[in-house]
Amino acid sequence: MRLHLVSFTFLYSSCLAFYLPAIAPVNYCPAVTDTCKNTLLSVLVNRLDSTESAIPYDYTKFDFCDIDSSISPPSENLGQVLFGDRYHVSKYQLKWKKDESCRKLCEKTYDKNNQEDMEKLDAIKKIIAQDYQQHWVVDNMPVAWCTQNTATDQKDICTTSFPVGCYIDKNGHTLSRCDPPNVGGKEYYYLLNHVEFRVEYKNMKDGTGRVVAVKIKPTSHASSPGDDDSCANTQALSLEFDDHGKLTVPYTYSVQWVENDSVEWASRWDYLLNSSNQVNVQWYSILNSIVIVLFLSGMVAMILLRTLHRDIARYNQLDPEDPQEEFGWKLVHGDVFRPPRKGMMLSVLIGSGAQVFMMVSVTLVVSCLGFLYPGNRGFLLSMGVVMYVCFGSPAGYFAARIYKSFGGEKWKSNVMLTAHFVPAIVFSVFFILNLVLWGEGSSSAVPFSTLCGVLALWVCVSVPLTFVGAFFGFRKTAITYPTQTNQIPRHIPPQSFYTQRVPGILMGGVLPVGSVFIQLYFIFNSIWAHQIYYMFWFLFIVFLILVITCAETTILLCYFHLCSEDYHWWWRAYLSSGSTALYFFLYSIYFYAERLQMEGAASLFIYFGYTFIMAIYFFLLTGFVGFMACFFFINKIYSVVKTD
Repeated sequence: MRLHLVSFTFLYSSCLAFYLPAIAPVNYCPAVTDTCKNTLLSVLVNRLDSTESAIPYDYTKFDFCDIDSSISPPSENLGQVLFGDRYHVSKYQLKWKKDESCRKLCEKTYDKNNQEDMEKLDAIKKIIAQDYQQHWVVDNMPVAWCTQNTATDQKDICTTSFPVGCYIDKNGHTLSRCDPPNVGGKEYYYLLNHVEFRVEYKNMKDGTGRVVAVKIKPTSHASSPGDDDSCANTQALSLEFDDHGKLTVPYTYSVQWVENDSVEWASRWDYLLNSSNQVNVQWYSILNSIVIVLFLSGMVAMILLRTLHRDIARYNQLDPEDPQEEFGWKLVHGDVFRPPRKGMMLSVLIGSGAQVFMMVSVTLVVSCLGFLYPGNRGFLLSMGVVMYVCFGSPAGYFAARIYKSFGGEKWKSNVMLTAHFVPAIVFSVFFILNLVLWGEGSSSAVPFSTLCGVLALWVCVSVPLTFVGAFFGFRKTAITYPTQTNQIPRHIPPQSFYTQRVPGILMGGVLPVGSVFIQLYFIFNSIWAHQIYYMFWFLFIVFLILVITCAETTILLCYFHLCSEDYHWWWRAYLSSGSTALYFFLYSIYFYAERLQMEGAASLFIYFGYTFIMAIYFFLLTGFVGFMACFFFINKIYSVVKTD
């Protein structure tokens, strides 16, 4: 127990101590000088998404104010493209330290008798009804919408998105956090057509300044013909036509600059990250996981130090000439290393699991050290894809070593399956999902050029590296086992319920998923509820706990099955730990039903399609960990007993 506490303390302090800013600070000034060239802050508009739909849309798909096409927007990385991020430079002008009051950006007019205008207006009403949120960025930092926390009356709740508008049903209910007026039992759509920017800055010694926070307050203001100051109108802008069949929508904004020297530029994310209660819940998650690990460690220690040690000592005292005196797991020493059925497929899955394990380990270590910028959620996915491609060699090596130990001779088929089986399944599912997104006009539909780039990474990098790893794996001598395999397989006696194949496999995933299920909530919340995930050091610790739990659970189950004289452990070791992915998928169903309110067949298909891909990799990861733990455990215990 002391060792676990010391290790946990070291990991926590190590992961918390490092944070490397991902971008350099930008200094701004009121006028251009020799040392300062930045006088204007650009407002980048991004995708629109909702917890009621799995389909994000591009900002330019709707009839908002035109973007500034004269300025090239920043390019998106692969992860941002997969998440549906599409950045555009808007025409909002935030001049350094210059306040603005109700400045008009543009004005849209709709005619009830114009079919095109009606389609544009209906599209806006649709995303308002589904509570779509806008995402804006200023100075490489998301614009935050902060509202009062009515539950605790302490710190404000700040989110990195704000709604397009407010939909009010006939009962006066609304989905957004906006505060619409009482409409008296009518169904109304209100558009938030005015935004108030609050830019907080810190003065530097050289006379320049840096942005430390950008907050926004969206409001709705109706306009009437000849009204120059629509912000003075306290009536909300309802998307209804007047008596002449016309609707005028003015888009305005205000800017307020506030000096804030108490916040350093390096810690300007704190007000966003600390506005949620994730840290406290994460500590409960860690404590829950540690309790499970300590319980399993105690069970394994009891088996290794007491039961197993006693068994080995007793077996070594027996007369090897008298087979009648053998009992327990030693009875199957002549069959325990018998090659399994479908050994080719098992070796391919083990190799693919090694590739996923290496990818996850390296990605989490890098993110834990602070190399990942919290605002760029696509960078984590991009790095994961690159790491997965680059770790093709471990996949080929492990698959070749295991397959050769089975006595397999079809090495070409083994290499080809290792390089193509899992990636082909994942890419096929992803391509079908992408077709659905294309049909829906979503911004997360990956362009054809990006698809070709992903295929090029797979064919030109991953496949050759897999062949290289397999080459070295097949060159090495085959793994030698501590006992010889009998020519005639031993009869397996009838098994009790919990040692039968299906119940034994299903039990193997209960404790591993129990140690990480709280963390799964934050991961799903980040992906589908569009929340910022930044506590990678928590995720790294939970990953280590998952690995330990999978290993210890599989060792326990393997030992119990061997004691019941069932030597078919190869596939069972992989599937017992891999069954964690089944509970992962079941949790995704629960999260979909309880946390999300998605509507439509397309959203349902997209959600469970991407979750299925995640479950595949989760299965490969946990299955690999469980198999390798059981493999080394069985080799060790049979190497220290006397056999014929």
